[in-house]
Amino acid sequence: MEFYCSKIEELNKIAEELIKQHSHSTVFSFYGSMGSGKTTFIKAICNYLGTLDVAISPSFGLVNEYKTADNKSVFHFDFYRIKNNTEYFDIGCEEYLSSGAYCFLEWPEKVEELLPSDCVKIYIEIKNGERLIKF
Repeated sequence: MEFYCSKIEELNKIAEELIKQHSHSTVFSFYGSMGSGKTTFIKAICNYLGTLDVAISPSFGLVNEYKTADNKSVFHFDFYRIKNNTEYFDIGCEEYLSSGAYCFLEWPEKVEELLPSDCVKIYIEIKNGERLIKF
């Protein structure tokens, strides 16, 4: 599916569509250049899922946990600063990704070979002043 988005408000409908289209998936990887809107889109998805916290980039800690109103966990990863696969294992990524909780991964290309094969891939790029979101 492809969506063009020119306003942040439009992300809410796209987030809803993503979760509905992939209702049996929990691991989502987000590809896009710096500033393309990965974190902003994840924020919209978390809002749709009803997280109590506002999603922010976990750049320095690698992972943030958000809770929903029914106390379910949602995990948000940012692998931009990961140095090697050892760090991936050290923070327990395998356990997070197999937990059944929603996991949203920014900069997944840094650990591509370690991701589950059923990971949903989302591509975000800026074209003519709009964001093109494909999944």
